[in-house]
Amino acid sequence: MLTIVIFASWLLAAEATPTERGTAPNLNDFQLRPATNQAELLDRVIKLDTKLPKLGVKNILEQANRHGKPSTSLETCNSDATARRNLSSVSYCFNASDSGKIGGEVEWMPQGVTTVGDAKIDQYWNTKQPILISWYDKKPKTPTNTDADKIKGARVTFFDPETAKYQHVLLVYPFINSFGNVSYMSLRTTQKEGYDSLHAGGIAWFGNYLYVADTARGFRVFDMRYIFDLKEAKNGDITDKNQIGYHNGKYYGHGYRYVMPEIAAWSSVVNRDSTKTCTLNAGSPTFSFTGVDRSGFPHLTTGEFCADKIAAGDINKSGRVARWPLDGNTGQPKLINGLWKADAAYRLPISNIQGGVSYNNTWYLSRSQGASNGFLYVTKPMTSTTGILEIDTTHYAAVGPEDLSHWPKPDGSPGGLWTVSEHPGKRLLYVCDIDKLNSHDEFGRICGRNANFL
Repeated sequence: MLTIVIFASWLLAAEATPTERGTAPNLNDFQLRPATNQAELLDRVIKLDTKLPKLGVKNILEQANRHGKPSTSLETCNSDATARRNLSSVSYCFNASDSGKIGGEVEWMPQGVTTVGDAKIDQYWNTKQPILISWYDKKPKTPTNTDADKIKGARVTFFDPETAKYQHVLLVYPFINSFGNVSYMSLRTTQKEGYDSLHAGGIAWFGNYLYVADTARGFRVFDMRYIFDLKEAKNGDITDKNQIGYHNGKYYGHGYRYVMPEIAAWSSVVNRDSTKTCTLNAGSPTFSFTGVDRSGFPHLTTGEFCADKIAAGDINKSGRVARWPLDGNTGQPKLINGLWKADAAYRLPISNIQGGVSYNNTWYLSRSQGASNGFLYVTKPMTSTTGILEIDTTHYAAVGPEDLSHWPKPDGSPGGLWTVSEHPGKRLLYVCDIDKLNSHDEFGRICGRNANFL
């Protein structure tokens, strides 16, 4: 059935122009305001700073406690992730527990990707070139009577591509507890007990700030200058995986050594109406994935995941992407009258898009296909501020590709598209070199042209 929907969409593309098939988004729907508790969030983090020691990104990577593995052949370090297709570019595997290859139910699901190429123009954080990956804590299907039953929220992995070593950092939401002590809890869809883990479907690192997609609202924001080290804290505990926050004089983090508290948040001016999601009149957007565009003035990019079964070939139900201006000096949103307004928004050309990022007016989109190879799409350039994207070329992706991050070449020309595949046992962190996407040598490989769409 999925294949029928895909080819039906392509047949429509051949028979009608995008404007005949769909309606361009309304830019007025894309406006964000600062969270009402913005000042309180930062104040709580400053209070935590008086209680716990910090560690910087470079030092975290140097003592990273997990070991990944770089691919050393075209078959990659996990051929299950590519459905046995070759990949000629750089790729890495996580260790067995994070790859989901040790059996049993998997607790964490990888989603977002961002790199130091997003964060800094010189593409270095001190002497390191980190890649970051977000994960959400997946509910077990049945209770396990272990710490896996706890709602642990979201975490970010700091991955060193030079050594393939990496370290998980737990994202947390700071609050003042009933005793007046500064504490924190796991990241939730709503920051109250009983709510599910935040999906963290996309992340974008720009300057000191890490922007995490908040599906129903906008963004949660974190600061690289505030990563707290519970192992080195006199009042920290990294052995108890069941507890989080401040309890009886100690700080816990579900067993994680590092916790990174939210310092700010941005929410849609008009609350999203979940009954209208993925429709022509959706209104405020869903924030499923995000990226950074450093071509011209810097922007964050965002997009909506709309499933095939919902869109059913209707382009007006396929989702939207948008570009949000950033202040290159501060790393913060560029505001108009106190609001963060997108200055471009487009209708997606097809549904099931898991990641997207723009560069030089061209959009790159990743699409999942269940247990089969996904797709990487390259669109025709868009110079207008609204419209409907058109697919130019179609390429193979791994099984279950997620968020996309573009790492430009040092001279600013198009570089590589990083992504991660999410399915347990089929996980791979890899890059597609943009200048090789249409190479004849890459045909049929991951990143290469798909012969069905030539």
